[in-house]
Amino acid sequence: MSFAEVMNNAPLPVQGLNRGYDPVQLIIQFIISIWCGASRYEHLEVTRFDGVIQQMFGWKSMAGHRAFVRYFQKFSMEDNAVVFSYLYKWLFNNLAFDNFILDLDSSVVTRYGEQQGAATGYNPRKPGRKSHHPLMAFIADVEMVANFWLRSGDAHTANNFKAFPEQTLLNLQNKTIGLLRADTGFYAKKIFELLENRHSPISYVIGCPMYVTIQRTIQTQKVWMQIDDGIEIAHTDYQSPTWDKTRRLIMVRQKVSRRPKAAGKVLRLFEDDEIINGYRHSCYITNLTLPAAEIWRLYRNRATCENRIKELKYDYALDKINQQSFDATETTLNFIMIAFNLMNLFKQVVVKDKIRPTLKTIRYSCFGIGSYITKNGRDRILKMSLNIKRRSWITKLWENAGGIEPPFITIVKE
Repeated sequence: MSFAEVMNNAPLPVQGLNRGYDPVQLIIQFIISIWCGASRYEHLEVTRFDGVIQQMFGWKSMAGHRAFVRYFQKFSMEDNAVVFSYLYKWLFNNLAFDNFILDLDSSVVTRYGEQQGAATGYNPRKPGRKSHHPLMAFIADVEMVANFWLRSGDAHTANNFKAFPEQTLLNLQNKTIGLLRADTGFYAKKIFELLENRHSPISYVIGCPMYVTIQRTIQTQKVWMQIDDGIEIAHTDYQSPTWDKTRRLIMVRQKVSRRPKAAGKVLRLFEDDEIINGYRHSCYITNLTLPAAEIWRLYRNRATCENRIKELKYDYALDKINQQSFDATETTLNFIMIAFNLMNLFKQVVVKDKIRPTLKTIRYSCFGIGSYITKNGRDRILKMSLNIKRRSWITKLWENAGGIEPPFITIVKE
């Protein structure tokens, strides 16, 4: 993929000492260490004494974990914005695919120390515990990250939203955004106007919090269409007191007696009404003109970004690896996003399994293979400990990887 050449051209901070490790080596070694299971800075030693990796990349020596700590501390907020925008643009400009579904989401990353930016805020799993509250943008079609911003734990979801999607759209400047989906944290007038007032308006579906005006609109709705057992849907024109025009409101209610695990909220404003309290409700603001049921089904598919966040936490140490410095932590996590994207590209272009394997599966099936390198004249030969049944599968991976060149062709799951 010529990733080393891309990194050499990136505006990376320079090392202050001549004896410092090459920044490109540090970044590649960091990504490889994450793939090999590192979930703390100390765990980055996992590749330090691996002679095969060192010979494959032609490095004279391998960096210890403190070298990564020191180098990532050289990144400022401005460096993070410039460097990672450059990398996201490079990756998506080289994807032979267009017309994406963009999912915006936020997550809670619990912290157990006194890291910069760690503050007490919304934390459903660890109430009262300090955390960071990052913003993430996912491309649902290719299961990749398009942008990542770290924020303090007491930041509201809508904070910095206008700047965040603008930067995300710049990262995807040569691509078309066919649909934007977001949860209730992104419900705000300025968000709707940002998407509607673009030169090419972006279609969106955004969840609604159960404000009083929303609850009253639901309560007065008389016509509902049943689309499944215990599920009814309706739509209407809705105008918030703070808006200057109406927008389309999609309302979904699910009967608790028929669907006890249904998602949604009970209308607290009408808690004495037994009929209304027999349902859980959810609402969405959209500028789509599709049938209401189709819009709801489109939004439900947004659950895939929750799976991406879980994968980032369980396999890529999103909630474990950090530094005292806020900017250095953001640098670390953004390089984890790059590692995540490259691995997903590997799964789609090289592995090509119908069911996408997790990183842990890839780690045990591909990376954790006893190997050593020998010389035959000027050639170096990688000898791998493989039984007969696995040799053909590994050989196929080498064949698939041998022809990779931009633009990278991704295979979208049906």
